[in-house]
Amino acid sequence: MTQNTYIHSYIKIENNEIVLDGETIFKIEPTDFGDFSKQAYRNFEMQYPKFFKMDALSKLAFLGAELLLSPITSSEAENNIALVLANKSSSLDTDVKYQESISDKENYFPSPAVFVYTLPNICLGEISIRHQLKSENSFFIFEAFNPEFMSNYSNILLNSNKADTVLCGWVEFFNDSYKAFLCTISSKENTKYTNETINTLYIK
Repeated sequence: MTQNTYIHSYIKIENNEIVLDGETIFKIEPTDFGDFSKQAYRNFEMQYPKFFKMDALSKLAFLGAELLLSPITSSEAENNIALVLANKSSSLDTDVKYQESISDKENYFPSPAVFVYTLPNICLGEISIRHQLKSENSFFIFEAFNPEFMSNYSNILLNSNKADTVLCGWVEFFNDSYKAFLCTISSKENTKYTNETINTLYIK
């Protein structure tokens, strides 16, 4: 039996600003993503030192997931939350950096710390470790944000009882240009976004 699904919360991160459920919760003067992500991490007093070793894509996904999932996860219970993310550039930003580290024969230094992030789904692993998630996770590559696919895939996971909640969305990073849009969806009724869809929230 197919159940109705509901959007519960959403977050956007772009242009040095974080918007949670339509309200700006963090914004700074224009700077690069590295500086912005550090300031955001410290502003929200996140306690996860490994954050500083992550690549930019993982930091972007981690920031959004942290603000959405921390209020609804528990270290004492199983968190049956699926992750479904997508972007356009895959891990290309990190791939380029890794290629630069092995291109110069005179300064050949392949970095294991960079190499480990040369797959886009590594950000899913970082989120799963942080929130102790053992449920399904998938990372897709699309030319542009595909809300219909994301919504349908999330609904399948919920209606087949593969997950109690789905964190889905878009995390794109390349050449310091970035945008994250993440939302949580479940079958638990929520009237706040009754007339909203993933796409309407994405373009707001």
